[in-house]
Amino acid sequence: MQIINIHQAKTQLSKLIEKALVGEEVIIAKAGKPVAKLTAYKKPLKPRKLGLWKGKVWVPDDFNEEDKEINKLFYGK
Repeated sequence: MQIINIHQAKTQLSKLIEKALVGEEVIIAKAGKPVAKLTAYKKPLKPRKLGLWKGKVWVPDDFNEEDKEINKLFYGK
């Protein structure tokens, strides 16, 4: 995090934007008091559409059943 005054921010805006783009947080201060935060813009995610996989995925009836061969490999029984 870097704190910088408004005058410096005006003269170094391009450099500050580059810092924000790589993940650094820049705080802009007026008279030594923080007033703004410069961070990279993140494009909002599109809302997910429900039901896109409906009818394409199924869970077998024996899904929760334990497999004897796998138990033997894990537990030696």
